Amino acid sequence: MNGKSDSRKLEKSNKIGILGGMSYESTIKYYDLILQKYYEKYNDYNYPEVIIFSLNFQKLIDYELGVERIKYVDYLMTGIKSLENAGSSFIIMAANSPHAVYKDLEKLSKIPILSIVEVTMDKAKELNMKKLLLLGIKFTMQSTFYQNYGKNLDLKVITPSNEEQDEIDKIIFDELVIGFFKQESKSKLLQIINNYRVDGVILGCTELPLMLNQKDTKAKLLDTLELHVEAALKYYLSLK
Repeated sequence: MNGKSDSRKLEKSNKIGILGGMSYESTIKYYDLILQKYYEKYNDYNYPEVIIFSLNFQKLIDYELGVERIKYVDYLMTGIKSLENAGSSFIIMAANSPHAVYKDLEKLSKIPILSIVEVTMDKAKELNMKKLLLLGIKFTMQSTFYQNYGKNLDLKVITPSNEEQDEIDKIIFDELVIGFFKQESKSKLLQIINNYRVDGVILGCTELPLMLNQKDTKAKLLDTLELHVEAALKYYLSLK
């Protein structure tokens, strides 16, 4: 193979750590998009070094929906510690829901963890949005971590009705996390979006952008996966 000559010599040993497996579908997209966006920017092969630790998805779900928060935090920390030990310079969690305990993890981690919530809401503020609709798994929609951060930016975050939340949760867990993409389900999601008058819609599950994109709707979509990847690449390139 004839490789391109190095147009940029990165004398770095920095590494991006991805805490993934939540689900594998979005984890794959994270890795793909990091390298894709790097190449689009520099047109060379000096790709970032990436370390992935993939959690047991079922175990994560069980702890996430359990009553003992400490077990949830502890399990996430097993992955974070593995990424630390492998030489990661910083970490991105390839899912929205673990950010419910972001502050706990941030305190325990020895290296920075870039927040998908902060990245997304800062973008909404930059776009002069005021009212946002949050879509995601029920755990995310029924938590308050997006709302709490939004208050600091004078942003209001609302969620769909309980019935709509059930529909979204079912589509994500029964289809998207295992790579099934049904037109009927896509139409349901778009109908839910159309039921609300908001300035923007947070795709607050990193599987949702695998089905929905901006060309599907006039509503402004905030793709949390892509925004997170862009922030991670920017942070990586800023490291010395």
